[in-house]
Amino acid sequence: MTKRRLSQQQRGRINRNQEDRQTRLRSEKPARPEANPEDLGPEIPGLVICHFGQQLEIESLAPESVGQVFRCFQRTNLPSLATGDRVIWQADSDSTGVVVALQDRISLMSRPNQQSVLRPVAANVSAVAIVIAPLPQPFANLIDRYLVMAEHLGLRPLIVLNKVDAFMASRDVDIESMLAIYACVGYPVLRVSCKQGVGIEELKRFLAEHTVVFVGQSGVGKSSLVNALLGDDSQEDSALVGDMSVGREKGTHTTTAARLYHLPGSGDLIDSPGIREFGLWHMDPQMVFDGFAEFQPYRGACRFRDCSHQQEPGCALLKAVEEGHISPQRLASYFALLSTLTP
Repeated sequence: MTKRRLSQQQRGRINRNQEDRQTRLRSEKPARPEANPEDLGPEIPGLVICHFGQQLEIESLAPESVGQVFRCFQRTNLPSLATGDRVIWQADSDSTGVVVALQDRISLMSRPNQQSVLRPVAANVSAVAIVIAPLPQPFANLIDRYLVMAEHLGLRPLIVLNKVDAFMASRDVDIESMLAIYACVGYPVLRVSCKQGVGIEELKRFLAEHTVVFVGQSGVGKSSLVNALLGDDSQEDSALVGDMSVGREKGTHTTTAARLYHLPGSGDLIDSPGIREFGLWHMDPQMVFDGFAEFQPYRGACRFRDCSHQQEPGCALLKAVEEGHISPQRLASYFALLSTLTP
């Protein structure tokens, strides 16, 4: 069922009402009686912990109910909400309510769904942890897609090689070579193991400074990492853990919706559903170029303004590859991403 199309006057009135709600909350003034025509509770701030189907889990940020989680619906005139959004909501019972306004975001990570429609995944994050593992096989092209997204949104990226115990047993030269390329670019790479506890404390230190979204393929162990970070005292909030698909060496989907976790003594993280593709068709070629951090010193340095960086004389990127400042693999990945921009 499609949403009713609103007139410009109706949209303006809705925006003014939402701005009025946020102004009242910031000034800590009580809501006016006419602001609750549906006889709902007072307007209070909240945090989207999880969004699934038509419902959301909202953690109350009001002093009298802080930390309590309520099952809520959202007003149809609001934009699509994402885990991590800060909202204004009203209770209609002891455990349910209605989200009536979206507060300002500092960032929003989105991705196309199966119908190629861009959907929000995580809001108000400051960093992204790209989790890979020896199995399922990691692909540099997928990592590069996430890195382009991170650069575009201004998020601090971290590449996490999980299940390092299995990696040490296999001594996979290809993975080591791939990680070396990212390290040379300047991206931090962290090796962790939930079974052996390797790197967990270092990961906690990184998380303490940020609200981080975990991304990566299904089966790389994101949910296991969440459980290791939560510790033994948070079992009731633990993330579900799945196995590898038999015979296909691909992960099974255990996280079906992005969920936010508060880590004891650390920051917040959002565990997102695992995927095998991450489309960038909503970006333009310049945005993809800007998503390759090592390309930036050579932006605008080519002899020709419309240089395609493939075979033109005086190409600054090609010269940088020849001199060893840019890896041929990263340049090839850039061209591969450009070829996917048309949906």
